[in-house]
Amino acid sequence: MTTTQISIDWTTTLVDQAARHWTNQLRPRLEGLTDEEYLWEPTPGAWNLHPRGQGGTEIQGGSGELTIDWAYPEPVPAPVTTIAWRLAHLIVGVLGTRVHHHFGGPEVDYLTFPYAATADGALAQVDDAFAAWTEGARGWDLDALAEPCGPSEGPWADHPRAELVLHINREVIHHGAEIALLRDLYAHRND
Repeated sequence: MTTTQISIDWTTTLVDQAARHWTNQLRPRLEGLTDEEYLWEPTPGAWNLHPRGQGGTEIQGGSGELTIDWAYPEPVPAPVTTIAWRLAHLIVGVLGTRVHHHFGGPEVDYLTFPYAATADGALAQVDDAFAAWTEGARGWDLDALAEPCGPSEGPWADHPRAELVLHINREVIHHGAEIALLRDLYAHRND
């Protein structure tokens, strides 16, 4: 019996997992997002973005007209979050901080980020963050994927970058599915 050796481009394989999902499923699912839907609170006490001074948590982050609900440590059980909050998490915590730490992008954090007041603004921010992450990760060859993530990744510091790419893929797919479900719930709400 002979075996055929298959050559795998690991960078493309890893990065394309999220890129294909983004292009073919998630991003099309976000088309038509309205401002009302973006800020809709599906439950009382849901974490959201609010006009400055009107947030419902002790910690309010943000440098623009809107702030994000935040608490550390997170309450148990964790509150339901809105589409706006989840998009902000993808933009800042999942993608933006990694673009900054690994590819020299602008510094971002939850406390100083200028959160978008509109759905279109948030979609532009998430498009930019996803594009910057994808472009940067595509630059990691096999040797770079094997390098440790470094101290900016906290408990992931000693893990190879390939694991970080897989983690980001999970985060994008996971939070994207949550946003899609919230869109379904919004469409079928009984106001």
